[in-house]
Amino acid sequence: MQKCNSLEEVRTEIDKLDTQLVDLISTRSHLIRQAAGFKNSVDEVKAEDRIEFILGRVRHLAIQKGVSPNMISELFVIMIDEMVETEIAEFRNTSTF
Repeated sequence: MQKCNSLEEVRTEIDKLDTQLVDLISTRSHLIRQAAGFKNSVDEVKAEDRIEFILGRVRHLAIQKGVSPNMISELFVIMIDEMVETEIAEFRNTSTF
């Protein structure tokens, strides 16, 4: 991790990370939309087993990185819930053709 020498430098680095996070979430969202095309039902879109796997995986990663696993889980639950809704809408749109 970079050692910053001022509050301004810390904030600049945080802003860079925020940009990267948004870019990564955007990429994830586009992949989720693609995944809808490979699924055959809304239940398959919801994929509860996959969600449980992801949440367990990111909690474990958070612990390894020294970050609150509860915070990471909550962030992922919000993100996954929103993306599942997007994927359901995408699935319904592609299924009507």
